[in-house]
Amino acid sequence: MSHMLEAFNSLAAGPIPDFSPTVPKTLKTPTGTILGWTAGIGLALAVLGGLSGWACVAIGHNSERGGLAARGKQAIVWSLVSGMGIGVTSGLVMAFYNMTQAKG
Repeated sequence: MSHMLEAFNSLAAGPIPDFSPTVPKTLKTPTGTILGWTAGIGLALAVLGGLSGWACVAIGHNSERGGLAARGKQAIVWSLVSGMGIGVTSGLVMAFYNMTQAKG
């Protein structure tokens, strides 16, 4: 039992020694902040779209409304596609932004 307590105490003290998380330098600029917020809000809306799609599927199957379930399934697929698109686009925009800011 004491070995388990020692393991929990070592994890509680900090699993990664000498590490302090910081925000990357590119996100400290106003443009980086705007891009980060835009990507975050877009991904949150994609998640909400997926959740509403699953709700439509559940309601459609339980109430024998096949059309509602089919639209819910389409919403799930499109929310996944939009989430991937937002992730790729935000990464590309941030990469090109960083390339233009490079000093050299």
